[in-house]
Amino acid sequence: MNKIKLTIDNKQIEVEKGTTIYKAAKELGIYIPVLCYMNLEGLNIENKPGGCRICVVEVEGRNNLAPSCSTDVWEGMVVNTHSMRVINARRTVMEFILSDHPKDCLTCAKSGNCDLQDMAVKLGVREIPGQEYAEMSTYKIDFSPSIIRDLDKCIMCRRCEMMCNDFQTVGALSAFNRGFEAAVGPAFEMELEDSTCTYCGQCVAVCPTGALTEKDHTRDVINALSDPTKKVVVQTAPAVRAALGEEFGMEPGTLVTGKMVSALRRLGFDYVFDTDFAADLTIMEEGTEMLDRLTKYLGGDKEVKLPILTSC
Repeated sequence: MNKIKLTIDNKQIEVEKGTTIYKAAKELGIYIPVLCYMNLEGLNIENKPGGCRICVVEVEGRNNLAPSCSTDVWEGMVVNTHSMRVINARRTVMEFILSDHPKDCLTCAKSGNCDLQDMAVKLGVREIPGQEYAEMSTYKIDFSPSIIRDLDKCIMCRRCEMMCNDFQTVGALSAFNRGFEAAVGPAFEMELEDSTCTYCGQCVAVCPTGALTEKDHTRDVINALSDPTKKVVVQTAPAVRAALGEEFGMEPGTLVTGKMVSALRRLGFDYVFDTDFAADLTIMEEGTEMLDRLTKYLGGDKEVKLPILTSC
């Protein structure tokens, strides 16, 4: 492939044609802050709308600042990622975002794990000029069975929209309204419960703020475990024993069945059940459906041979 030479912060680098300024800077170890940009390595997922403008940089010969996550490099490009003009622009953008953002960080479910919070700290934003005169947008909080949507905290990064539409292919989320009232959610501003949402939770996983959070039942479980009159039963999905270990630093896919059951019993659960049988029925049903679809796709005149499907 064609190689392109450019200079970033007085450092020269050679990258492939089609590489963005952000990726080229990353190869040099140069930090550029991003909010709306998302790259899930290993899943071939990249979202680079260039909408938040936190990642802007100064390009020699260009009048306006360029969003580094969505601007491709060209031969001989000279980039400055931390000039005073760039720093002031990033701080101003962050101040505008925070001016229309709730200030309940102490009690927010994403506190301590919030990209917006971390970015404000890195940019040194400690006050918002004119905050006393700023108007705040307000939306009704959507309490669905599994996901809580607080659109007052939505910063229009549209990560959830990309994940829902392009990766999960559910198509439950899209942008609605314009300007100050713009947000992301189901069509016609309906609630998640009335939409095509399958509650996969991938939108929650990529949301950089507290706009999307899972419904937390931890307190109910603690109360049940503390009640001596109750027999408390836990039933886990087969995927849990294969994914839980990763959260504790183990290799992805490491089976932790025994450790998981032991930990649950020590927490106070009286019985631990695994949903093996239901999972087997599900995978048999899904396998049959896939074979039917493949047969129809191939016109019904070709034999389709696939490996035997088993549960996790």
